[in-house]
Amino acid sequence: MSVRSSRIIYHGGHRVFGFFRVFSVISVPPWLIFIPIGGRQAYVTLRHNRCVLVSDFDYRLPQELIAQEPLSDRAAARLLHLNRSDDRLEDLRFRDFPQLLQPDDLLVFNNTKVLPARLYGHRSGSRAQRPSTQNPVAKDFLRGHVEVLLTRQLTAGPPEWEALVHPGRKLGLGERIYFGGDADESSHELAAEIVGRGTFGERRLRFDPVDDFFGVLNRIGHIPLPPYIDRPDTPSDRECYQTIYAKPLGSVAAPTAGLHFTPEILERIRERGIETVEITLHVGLGTFQPMREEVVEEHKLHREWYEISTDAAQRIQSARDAGRRIVAVGTTTVRTLEYAARQTTLPGRVPRSSPFLARAGHLPDTPAGRIVAQRGEADIFIYPGFEFRVVGAMLTNFHLPKSTLLMLVAAFAGRERILQAYGHAVRQRYRFYSYGDCMFVE
Repeated sequence: MSVRSSRIIYHGGHRVFGFFRVFSVISVPPWLIFIPIGGRQAYVTLRHNRCVLVSDFDYRLPQELIAQEPLSDRAAARLLHLNRSDDRLEDLRFRDFPQLLQPDDLLVFNNTKVLPARLYGHRSGSRAQRPSTQNPVAKDFLRGHVEVLLTRQLTAGPPEWEALVHPGRKLGLGERIYFGGDADESSHELAAEIVGRGTFGERRLRFDPVDDFFGVLNRIGHIPLPPYIDRPDTPSDRECYQTIYAKPLGSVAAPTAGLHFTPEILERIRERGIETVEITLHVGLGTFQPMREEVVEEHKLHREWYEISTDAAQRIQSARDAGRRIVAVGTTTVRTLEYAARQTTLPGRVPRSSPFLARAGHLPDTPAGRIVAQRGEADIFIYPGFEFRVVGAMLTNFHLPKSTLLMLVAAFAGRERILQAYGHAVRQRYRFYSYGDCMFVE
């Protein structure tokens, strides 16, 4: 019987059993789960992952530093340059970004386009108990307001979507919702039925067939500004909350690091001879869902659709083979590249007909770790301890405390280093989050 080696890791720390945290052991066979110690049997639980606390990624941010409006000049945003080799911080402007790139860098963009994914409508009340005629709300019984945020398309015909619905608790299976027009049974532009339930307000909606679903959505939908932007969306957000290179429609949030680019900046990058390439990840609930667990390893991301074309894959892998640096624009690009590099397997390791292979989305008969053309759904969760295989530098905005995006950046640069950089940004009055300033980490 072969025995795999085990490694025991002690985690000194805080907030778990006073001064002590836990022991964890990785890669052990099942028969070692219980280990007798001394004359009596004592039991040690073995875990694969080290214990990382969500609270380790908190920081203080004054409310007034959360950007509520975009800058009229995208490239005028401030840029905090963090060099990991010497911990040097440098305060720049985004117009300086092209000069931070190396001549042989490959710059990778996420070209997804944001849907007007927020819909306001009225419920039918078909699954609700009718109030008495004396109740003041009786006249509005069939006019209950509903807000829907589409998060992921499941099928095209008829259109079915995962969505966040408010007020979710009052809307049961079979309830119909009307949008556009008078938003009632006789006058509407879109109608949907709730056909499934998820957790935390998630619902599955099946829309009635229409000739041009996305055309109607574009007409009556609203740009889904994040909740920390404390104002309604405006017509100008349809342009400002998109990157200038956005193409395929499908995201419910912008890849915000790309919002700073202008035609002028892209032209300067091209003039320096720096190669660029585009991939796609449609930002969904997985990117911005809140952390509800205290232990990071217990969190699970929602899946998000991605695609890397044949041309993009060849150019990315060619750059890797040549030892060139891959610079990712935004955390969504980082996640896509690192996920894609983990979908290839060694030749012959898994048969092409394997059902597990089909479910997991792995690509057979390809040398391990290479980027090849692919599409599917990514659910990679990157936090400290992660081994980066592709990305050598990243451009990113400033992220919320205790968020998965902050954990990703901390995994790349180191938690203490990133929190120190965020503290510097707060003291220097940087603008935070989607419409805020940015950071280049190399």
